[in-house]
Amino acid sequence: MESNDGVEEADRLERGLLLGGGSDSDDEEEEEPVLFTASFGEAEEKFVKFQTARWILYSLLLILAWGIGIFMLIYLPLRRYILRKDIRSRKLYLTPNSIVYKVRRPVPFPCFGVLKKEKHVLLPSVADVVIEQGYLQSHFGVYSIRIENVGVRRPPSDDVQIQGVANPHAFRKAVLLRLSNMRAEVLSGQVSSVEDVPTPRFGHTPVTSMSPSKSLGHDSFPRLGENAILQKLEEVGSSVKRVQTLIEEQKLQTPQLID
Repeated sequence: MESNDGVEEADRLERGLLLGGGSDSDDEEEEEPVLFTASFGEAEEKFVKFQTARWILYSLLLILAWGIGIFMLIYLPLRRYILRKDIRSRKLYLTPNSIVYKVRRPVPFPCFGVLKKEKHVLLPSVADVVIEQGYLQSHFGVYSIRIENVGVRRPPSDDVQIQGVANPHAFRKAVLLRLSNMRAEVLSGQVSSVEDVPTPRFGHTPVTSMSPSKSLGHDSFPRLGENAILQKLEEVGSSVKRVQTLIEEQKLQTPQLID
């Protein structure tokens, strides 16, 4: 518990330095809750050894080329001091809405101050968290994570890249779990909004659900059918009467022909 309180206090002090305000402004500011914190302390020695090996290799190459590598080898102890200060000041944590990365590293000559950097990556813009390990990194056991952005494919140099994370797989799992929860919340909200839309009830008859003008139009069709049937019946009746009159006339004419 004491270590957690110390970390929280350090976060407050660091935010105060970055914002240029005092402790009063830190108390008034509301920070987002931290869901997961990446660790750098366990990988400090590996990270320093890896960066030292890279520095020596570059120095040897430059010695063979122009001789500048001699000054780089002389600068090596100061370089290792800056690397330790760098990785000890790093903070990488996950909040409900973003990924936050903070670092305060000394400039190449520490007497001139420090370089402060704070990066916030919104979770809706995160496509994936890539874990990378090159050949030299695998030799020293150093991992790097790269946060890919959603949308148009950009070069990897535009993505946020962080070296020296001690628990990269756990951090990636926490980020992906939070992203899946956010997508599930969005889908549940869409489903609830669809369910709130009123739907017609099946208990009502089609006549009651229609407007008066449409119902009058539908009522006029049966009346037109009845009138047509009545006209047909009248025509049939008149034709039958004509046939009867013709038959009677023929009967009256036949006796006269016999006489």
